[in-house]
Amino acid sequence: MAEPTLHGYWRSSAAYRVRIALNLKGLTVRHVPVPLRTGVQAGEAHRALNPAGLVPVWEEDGFRLSQSLAIIEYLDERHPDPPLLSGDARTRAVIRQIALDIAADIHPIGNLRVLDALTANFGADAEARAAWNRHWIAVGFAAVEVRLAETAGRFAVGDSPTLADLCLVPQVYNARRFGLDLDPYPRIVAADAAARALAAFAAAAPEAQADADWRVLRTS
Repeated sequence: MAEPTLHGYWRSSAAYRVRIALNLKGLTVRHVPVPLRTGVQAGEAHRALNPAGLVPVWEEDGFRLSQSLAIIEYLDERHPDPPLLSGDARTRAVIRQIALDIAADIHPIGNLRVLDALTANFGADAEARAAWNRHWIAVGFAAVEVRLAETAGRFAVGDSPTLADLCLVPQVYNARRFGLDLDPYPRIVAADAAARALAAFAAAAPEAQADADWRVLRTS
């Protein structure tokens, strides 16, 4: 049986989510870096793994899966302890709702291929790219902050980390990276702090990855 493999990138929010899930569940896998800034994800080899040309990609005994939320739910079904979708049907739906607020509505607008298109097609420089991200993260966070008024305990939904936190923490990382003022989002900040205090989240952070590019970290 081949060792399960996660193809990812140190600064990919989607790969970050999956790393957190793996750590929470105590799973050890092989990590294969996909250096997105080189464009390798558009090449034939990576598209054979994922025709969308994106990360992450999960490989396990000939089975391949992309889309971070699909990977995480697969892992949660195969390894249910600790559960990442806990509670009754309504609670699980709310967890998914918050996760999708981030993974479907905020994150795709600011990922690398969108930012590169802004530069290639509209001449956006580094500050324009950052301003674009700040705007759309703020729009999304305004909604998430309101949702957390009804759901938050210690974490985004209740007092245990869930799929909602796996999506929230990487997006807060991006918000800080692009200079968004987080003062209007105290519930988001509190849930993020509680999650990042856990070893599973800390070990999944971008700067903790073997493929982290410290030249990039020093300049952005």
